[in-house]
Amino acid sequence: MPVSAAEPGSGRRKGPAAATDPGFAVYVHWPFCASKCPYCDFNSHVRDAIDQERWRRALVADLENALDAAPVGIVRPVASVFFGGGTPSLMAPETVDGVLGALARRGLVDGDAEVTLEANPSSAEAGRFADYRAAGVNRLSIGVQALDDEALRVLGRAHGVAEAVDAVSAAREAFDRVSFDLIYARAGQTPRSWRDELERALAPCPTHVSLYQLTIERGTRFHAAHARGELALPGEDDAAAMYEETAARCRAAGLEAYEVSNFAAPGEECRHNLVYWRSGDWLGVGPGAHGRLGQGEGRTATRRWRSPEKWLEAVEKAGSGLEARETLDVPTRAAEALMMGLRLVEGVSAERFERMAGRTLEEYVGTERLRRLVRGGFLETSRTGARTTLRGRMVLNAVLGELLSRES
Repeated sequence: MPVSAAEPGSGRRKGPAAATDPGFAVYVHWPFCASKCPYCDFNSHVRDAIDQERWRRALVADLENALDAAPVGIVRPVASVFFGGGTPSLMAPETVDGVLGALARRGLVDGDAEVTLEANPSSAEAGRFADYRAAGVNRLSIGVQALDDEALRVLGRAHGVAEAVDAVSAAREAFDRVSFDLIYARAGQTPRSWRDELERALAPCPTHVSLYQLTIERGTRFHAAHARGELALPGEDDAAAMYEETAARCRAAGLEAYEVSNFAAPGEECRHNLVYWRSGDWLGVGPGAHGRLGQGEGRTATRRWRSPEKWLEAVEKAGSGLEARETLDVPTRAAEALMMGLRLVEGVSAERFERMAGRTLEEYVGTERLRRLVRGGFLETSRTGARTTLRGRMVLNAVLGELLSRES
C-alpha cells in the first residue's frame, strides 16, 4: 500500500500507534452549571439548589455498581479518573474524595493515576483549588474559552479575561499539571486576531492546551441564532488558516499536536482522552455518562440515564443509574475505532483495528479507497496502521465519511 511522506515538523510522532493496552479509565459526570452557555450541547443543567451529600452518595454507589457489573478481566488499576460536566468545580471536594476512596478500597487507584477535574475560572471556584488537590486531583482543566472580554460575553461566560488569567496562575500553583481550553473561529474573529490571542495564551508556557473550532450544535441558542442569520462565523478558508496558525504557533511554543484539538509538551498528553481515542476500556458514571468495555466481539456500550433527576432516582432505588447496555456490532466497532483513532496524530494501529473489526483496515475500507486518500494527501498508511496528515485532520469529517462509506 502506498505510504506518503511524513509531514514536515511532525516531531516525534512519525507513525501509527503501537498496539499496546490502551488502558482502563473512569469518567464521572457532574451535570450542573451555574448557567447554560449558548454554544453548549453537553448534558448540563441549571438548578436552584443541589444536595451535595446526596449526590456524593449516589455517584459513589453508581461507581461501585458499575465496577461490580463489569465483565471479568476489565477492571484493573486505572490510568485515569476524569471529573467532567457540566461544571465539576461546583462539586464539593468531598465528592472527589468519595469517588477516589471507592477506587482505592479496591486497589484500583494509586499515585501514578491521572485525576483530572474540569473547572471554570470564576474566583469562587478558584478558591477551592487547594481543596481539590487535597482530595486527590492532580490535573486541572480550565474552561477559559477566550482571551477577549467581548467574546466571553457573547459566549455566555461569567468570567472576564483578568479573572481567567488569575485562575490559570492559581491553578499552576496548586497543581503539577494544568490545561486550559480556548475556542476559535468565533463570530467576528479573523486569522490575525486569533494569532494575537493565541500568542498571549502561549506566552506563560503552558504544557497542555485544548483549542477547539466553534461548531454550531443543534438545540443550542447559537444554532437558533445562526439559523436566523444573526450569527455569522468565519468562512472555511479563514477557519482553515486559523487551524494552520494554531498548529504552527503551538509547535513553536514546544507543544506538539497529538490530537485534532489538543497540543502538549512531551509527556503532558491527557491520558484519559488517550484511553478513549485508542479504543480502551472506561466506565462512565453519573447522568448521561457513556462507557465502553471489552475488545472485539465482546465490546459493549453502556449509557446512564441522562436526566439528573431520573438518574438520581434510579441509583437510590436500584443502586445503579444504568439505562442501557448493548453489544456493539462490527460496523459500529469499526466506525468508532476510525473516528476516535484518526483524531490522533499517531493514528489508529492496524492490530487494534483488526481486533475491533475482525478484518484488516484494507479489507474493511477497500484498497482503492485508501489509495485515493493517500494520493490526495489526506492519509498516510503503513503496515502498522494509518494516520491523517495535517491536511486530513483539517477535513476529518470528510475523510471519515469516505472511509466509512459502503459505496465504492
